[in-house]
Amino acid sequence: MKKILVVDDNDTNLYLIRFILQKGGHEVIEARDGLEGVKLALDEKPDLVIMDIQLPGIDGHEATRRIRGQESEEDLPIIALTSFAMPVDKELAIAAGCNSYLTKPIDVQTFIAEVNRYLAEMQNEIIESEVAKKE
Repeated sequence: MKKILVVDDNDTNLYLIRFILQKGGHEVIEARDGLEGVKLALDEKPDLVIMDIQLPGIDGHEATRRIRGQESEEDLPIIALTSFAMPVDKELAIAAGCNSYLTKPIDVQTFIAEVNRYLAEMQNEIIESEVAKKE
């Protein structure tokens, strides 16, 4: 079971994302604004973050930059999930430190595939690290 932080201020989106992730066997932590998202990312050490961009307080770009500003969180996968769908919006999310970018409304299959891709990459990195330690 992986711990996934979802940062989104919309109840409907939170419900859908929580439902999808919990059905996949994951633990879900929720934040409703950017500051709370940063705090939970640093305190709870999730395996993955799903970050909305348009948030109250600080936006998802700034929240991502603050998380990335912590040396211990440089490798934490962060997936932007937003209703902003222009090419420049994707560029801004990636420039802020997001690893990937998905648009709303959520396409369930694409969402699951992207989450699983990053969790698998993390698992492979852990295995490679353990093998290297033994050599």
